[in-house]
Amino acid sequence: MDLLIVLGLPLLGALLLALFGERTWAAELNAGVSFATLVAVGFLVLRVLRHGSLLALHEQFFVDSFNVFLVALTAFVGFTTALFSRPYMRIEEQRGHLSQRRLRLYHSMYQLFMAAMFLALLTNNMGLLWVAMEAATLSTVLLVSLYRTRASLEAAWKYFILCGVGIAQALFGTILLYFAAERVLGQQGMTALLWTHLNAVKGQLEPRVLGLAFVFLLVGYGTKVGLTPLHNWLPDAHAEGPTPVSAVLSGLLLNVALYAVIRCKILVEGSIGSYLPGRMLMGFGLLSAVLGAFFLWRQRDIKRLFGYSSIEHMGIITFAFGIGGPIANFAALLHMTVHSLTKSSIFFTAGHASQTAGTQQMDGIRGLVGISPTIGWGLMLGSLAILGMPPFGVFASEFLILTTAMREHPWTTPFLLVALGVAFAAIFRKVQPMVFGESDAPPLPHSPALVPVFIHLALVLMLGVYMPFVLADWYRVAARLIGG
Repeated sequence: MDLLIVLGLPLLGALLLALFGERTWAAELNAGVSFATLVAVGFLVLRVLRHGSLLALHEQFFVDSFNVFLVALTAFVGFTTALFSRPYMRIEEQRGHLSQRRLRLYHSMYQLFMAAMFLALLTNNMGLLWVAMEAATLSTVLLVSLYRTRASLEAAWKYFILCGVGIAQALFGTILLYFAAERVLGQQGMTALLWTHLNAVKGQLEPRVLGLAFVFLLVGYGTKVGLTPLHNWLPDAHAEGPTPVSAVLSGLLLNVALYAVIRCKILVEGSIGSYLPGRMLMGFGLLSAVLGAFFLWRQRDIKRLFGYSSIEHMGIITFAFGIGGPIANFAALLHMTVHSLTKSSIFFTAGHASQTAGTQQMDGIRGLVGISPTIGWGLMLGSLAILGMPPFGVFASEFLILTTAMREHPWTTPFLLVALGVAFAAIFRKVQPMVFGESDAPPLPHSPALVPVFIHLALVLMLGVYMPFVLADWYRVAARLIGG
């Protein structure tokens, strides 16, 4: 029942907001639906912690320690982003950037996007997973193009075309997966694509077919992860869409796409009996981390800057999952958590900084700490956190990943150190004058709209200093599950 509520609430919210999204209380309804979904997810988490993995609706939906962790993270960031978007989008409307009709589109598509991500995380059917990822793509295309400027429409088309090509590759990989499953499981229709069924017989699946399928699945879903060289859509979509959309794209959608890749990796490694899928993830991850870090130096737009930072960090997470094993998987799950919380908080502050300065160009943003201390310190603390400064949680996860790489794959250590060092220098060099530079703008009153920023950063700080035993055990169980 909890699972149906989690899936049904965002769909109901999307329908209601499609009908009433122009009303003045639509933003409160959007936040209220997101909060109700978060509460329902809380009950679902308690059920999994008490009773273990769950199957529902003729085994079409499946919950275990791995995906319920991501469902909880998605619901939490989705709620805080909905809270942030209330004042932010109203300012955009007051300045004439958005009409009430486009606000209705924003609110309804936001909930539809959340529903698609929950469906992707909770489905047991690999075919339905593909459908959910496609639905997430289509809903976010409309969100990225919300401003209807030439740049936003171009970014939306690039996103649609590149991710459309990628998702087509993932479809072909899913077809190959079905072909291999049918030969073992027989004429079962779509039930042959149930992940739990496939996982039970993965040692009997044709390894050559599974190996080829993984190539297409990695390229397809890897496009949505933003792995290099499939990343070109990501910085444009982050820069041109509304700031709340940038927050959920970077903090949530990339995680969901990587989740799909990891589910496929578990099957393929069990079938072919080698670490080739892990090596492929390590290669793509390392390339993404290094190139993403170097691309940071060329950026002049604040949202594009942190869009490339997301490419770098998703590369680090992918690399960690590629290493595999309990410690690397644990570190990757922790990094997923702290990256989502930190990067969404950075986009919140970057959005308010852009609204305050009237531009997203970093040269035009100066002296934030004097204009608005909450915006200035929020951006600086968020930047320090994402750069891996102790005692924030990003430092803990990166330290685990780096030390594991040094022990198991020492040749990768220089590449990781270069990526981390270049990213630190590039982001700190650009953020420091934005926060502490000189500005003649008058001070602004403190805004409660930035409360989600400091909630996120407080959680990231806590995960760097102290991890609750329940959460640590949760990560350990999920890490063992991923490791097979």
